[in-house]
Amino acid sequence: MGRVTVFTLGGTISARGGDATRMTGTEVLAGLGLAKSRSTGTGPGHGPGGGPGSEQGAGPVSGAEAVPGAEAVPGAGPAPEPGAGPAPGSDGPDVRLRDFRRLPSSSLSFEDLAALADEVRRTVAEGSGVVVVQGTDTLEETAFLLDLLCATSEPVVVTGAMRRPDLPGADGPANLAAAIAVAADPACRDLGVLVVFADEIHAARHVRKTHTTSVATFASPGAGPLGSVVEGEPRILLRPSRPAALCPLRLDPAVRVALVTLSLGDRGELLDGLETRFDGLVLAAFGAGHVPTWLIEPLETLAARIPVVLASRTGAGAILTHTYRGPGSEHDILHRGLIPAGALDPAKARLLLHALLSSGVAGPGGYDRPRITAAFTHLTGTARA
Repeated sequence: MGRVTVFTLGGTISARGGDATRMTGTEVLAGLGLAKSRSTGTGPGHGPGGGPGSEQGAGPVSGAEAVPGAEAVPGAGPAPEPGAGPAPGSDGPDVRLRDFRRLPSSSLSFEDLAALADEVRRTVAEGSGVVVVQGTDTLEETAFLLDLLCATSEPVVVTGAMRRPDLPGADGPANLAAAIAVAADPACRDLGVLVVFADEIHAARHVRKTHTTSVATFASPGAGPLGSVVEGEPRILLRPSRPAALCPLRLDPAVRVALVTLSLGDRGELLDGLETRFDGLVLAAFGAGHVPTWLIEPLETLAARIPVVLASRTGAGAILTHTYRGPGSEHDILHRGLIPAGALDPAKARLLLHALLSSGVAGPGGYDRPRITAAFTHLTGTARA
């Protein structure tokens, strides 16, 4: 089996004790019984007294110390030097560690994820599979962003844990072992970025966190998992029909895209002046893409100035295009300049629009609505230009 590079970012899998401190990447991998060949500095990721990194305020691990000096963490047997391949007598992949961040996933920034995408691209270019380990709060968003930003045939897998490592039934080690197995398996190439959790393999574009505490929280509504890990071996049943993006996209942290969720009686106050503060908007509308009649005109005016993507707040299913035709219906609002998200949920629609705006679909003369629509249509197979 080949090489797998594990990027640890923090999260519940490293939250021993439940306070702000976080275990190092080496300590997280130790839960799998992997031996560390050599230690590298982790800079500001360490907490006081050289202990585990602090989650709150620890910030990035310095690139000069944490990125080039990847730790080799092979399976059983003598540890090789970095780049030497699997340890003699080891049946598993050659696992390398990059202790990248020690943060709760709710505190990850676009700057963090842009830096992660850069490192993932460099790593897969060297022929390594990748596992990203982070908290589950924003795990689906990290996975989808990497899918948009990193065009590669190598397996890239995101995983984490729902139970702290000091609690009974901690799920982190099993999830990490399954993720490494997927990232090391040539049969898992060309699947796009994956989420592996509770022995299920999900496509980043479909997967969602569906429960606050269940260890089986990740599901792919309307699609289902691509496969599963059985006795430590990935079994792929389905393959995505197309990559997530027509071409690799960029992520400019300076771009601002708002996400507004409609609710009963909403008067649209959050839309007032939005175009002066944001570069784009995703509207999480009712049902299959419906809005109150009194918001039709404000949305039409807004869509003439910035891209406005119409998504559904329901959590599953596609935006319709012509089933309903009255005022405020999907047919009405799409003909007033809004862009349909298809089956993409609002949070992911926001990330796709952000990446498109970062990649040049807008300029001083306005935005390229057909190009944005084409990107959503390509990904979801639905929508209208």
